[in-house]
Amino acid sequence: MNKVSIALVISFTVNLLLTCFKVLVGFIFKSSALIADGVHSFSDLSTDVVAFVGSKISRKPADKEHPFGHGKTEYLTSIVIGVVVLLLGFTIIGNSNNTKAIPSMVVTIVTIFTITCKYLLSSYLINRGKKLNNAILISSGKESRADVISSVVVLISSILMQLSTTYKFLIYADSIATIVVGILIIRTGFLILKENISIILGKQEDDVDYINALKKVILKHDQVVKIDSLIIIKYGPYYSLNLEITMPSTLSLNEAHDIVHKVEQKIKKYDKRIEFITTHINPM
Repeated sequence: MNKVSIALVISFTVNLLLTCFKVLVGFIFKSSALIADGVHSFSDLSTDVVAFVGSKISRKPADKEHPFGHGKTEYLTSIVIGVVVLLLGFTIIGNSNNTKAIPSMVVTIVTIFTITCKYLLSSYLINRGKKLNNAILISSGKESRADVISSVVVLISSILMQLSTTYKFLIYADSIATIVVGILIIRTGFLILKENISIILGKQEDDVDYINALKKVILKHDQVVKIDSLIIIKYGPYYSLNLEITMPSTLSLNEAHDIVHKVEQKIKKYDKRIEFITTHINPM
């Protein structure tokens, strides 16, 4: 099992336990907001399964029909996650009710516990996703971070509901919190969709520090006069580089070919994620 799969299994296990815990406590102690939050955690379970399958497919090697591999499955998987999150948010808002029962203080204690667990899980997934350059883990982490925010809303509503005996208008805090949780979930789904659709459409790497460092590697060869164009397209766990460089016109075709080969080897050694390189030479 690779590192991405291990992270997804950990996420699934934590979400399963939290989902059962929140929904059960929400029903027993009369908190519709906590039930909605539990349903949000349930969405994490379904998306963890989708993410796990997508991760497996994205790592399939290149074949005749897919010469650049199956890396973009990561982004398709993330889009599915985004759609599920959006639908979940609208469903929670649509099913919000006017519950006026004051939830037990147990709801407050449970919510604080789940906030801690989900924050640790979301930080773990996002950090692992960035380290492993995996869009699926980052999307799952962002969804879990939205769960943290929604749990904070539930915490605030449960505290306000305790004060409703003195301030009558606070009796609606639980219902309002349910709607707010739904809105936060919708926002998370939209952001996931926006980012991953942009990548599928051909978004290039825009990390300036990374690009400048890569340019220095290329320009180390004294026959490379300048870089005319450098475009890096993401294909899931690996990159495709389109490079255009200027070289002295006095070089023979064989010499230019050997130099390009050496430059490409240096690039791949610098960053193993760059698996596909297309280089065009302009004469000086």
